[in-house]
Amino acid sequence: MRPEKTDLRREAGQRTRDDLLAAALELLAQRGQEGVTLREITQKAGANVAAVSYHFGSLKALCDAAIEHALERYLDAQIRELEALAGSATLGDLAEAFARPMVSALAAGGRDLAVIRTVARVGIDPPEGWENLAGKFERARRHAVRVLAAHLPETDERELVFRVRCAAGMLNWLALAPIGAELGGEPAERVERMLIPVVAGAFQGAR
Repeated sequence: MRPEKTDLRREAGQRTRDDLLAAALELLAQRGQEGVTLREITQKAGANVAAVSYHFGSLKALCDAAIEHALERYLDAQIRELEALAGSATLGDLAEAFARPMVSALAAGGRDLAVIRTVARVGIDPPEGWENLAGKFERARRHAVRVLAAHLPETDERELVFRVRCAAGMLNWLALAPIGAELGGEPAERVERMLIPVVAGAFQGAR
């Protein structure tokens, strides 16, 4: 087979794989893993059942790959924001960085929102393979705790970690709750103005 034909077949295969992941991600965001069928995914992706077997092996493996893709994409975005914080960052700065991937997704809609909703669903009910990304979860948490500790030196680390996890849980809830749908499509600046003080309050705690 000529090299150019091999390249075209490889590109077509990658497109099919990407389309299957995108379709699975959108359906997972809507209904969770228990509500997704192989037929729905293949119809949405314009692919056949054999393509799922070829690229992933099974429906479960496809869903697991889509979930891991969503989690990794979300965590990478959050880590970039947190790592960019200066040493003088305030709790408001921390809240803004921590929530920005969610804010951006709510404002953008489409696939970005599907990613966030998938992350939210698995955050409530972690799937197998969750531990594969434990290092990234820990990295994001460590950056957040570093800023919190500078502002709340009398609060022990265990409680600071608890506050970070609570803030993450609140964002997950927002992505799935009716109030999140109400914010969907609003300008990012408005979503930030409404959401950031709430997240900062969760970090601050009672004084």
